[in-house]
Amino acid sequence: MGSANKSNTARKARIEEMRRAEQARERRNRILTIAASVVVVGGLVVGGVVLVRSQSGGDGGSDTAASSDSSAKGKFVTGKDGVKTWEGDLARNHVTKAVKYASEPPVGGDHNPVWQNCNGDVYTKKINNTNAVHSLEHGAVWVTYNAEAKKADVDALAAKVKKTPYTLMSPMDDQKDPIMLSAWGHQRTVKSASDPDVDKFFEKFVQGKQTPEPGAACTNGLSQ
Repeated sequence: MGSANKSNTARKARIEEMRRAEQARERRNRILTIAASVVVVGGLVVGGVVLVRSQSGGDGGSDTAASSDSSAKGKFVTGKDGVKTWEGDLARNHVTKAVKYASEPPVGGDHNPVWQNCNGDVYTKKINNTNAVHSLEHGAVWVTYNAEAKKADVDALAAKVKKTPYTLMSPMDDQKDPIMLSAWGHQRTVKSASDPDVDKFFEKFVQGKQTPEPGAACTNGLSQ
């Protein structure tokens, strides 16, 4: 019990530290935005040149990359604890078109430049995979469920998510199991909301070592 409390305290402290870093980053971004407004005319000129080039068939950059199966280079390997780990490359390019992922729900790969809000956000409708994957990149755990999940479990998981920063939850009818938990490069199925593996997964992967961008924002993104 004592070690569990110490672990929870350490995780909360880590999340608070990440939040402070995020707030500092947002302040810097506001300063940069104000500075950029001074040269807005020059920016418009440059933007016009880029637009002309893109319309004439030039390179539009990674943000306009074509649809791709960015997670296909690898496979899941299931550990003794039941957690599946993606072994292989997970691309991290920003794209604005649909991405065909190797798993449902996806655990990484190319994603939309805008993340889905994941500050304990519970969505009642399906969200876009490409936005949710960006949230995973920021260290969020994504709880998903299909129509076979019991309402009591859905309600209990929603309550847990709402009080846990760097988490989000949404329905996903296409997944094979009633309740699934996903983080960047990791995924598992749980039997119910009271399954001990729920807490274990949250403890390990909310802002866990797998996070490509620890402390990155989970607010000011896309909300349903």
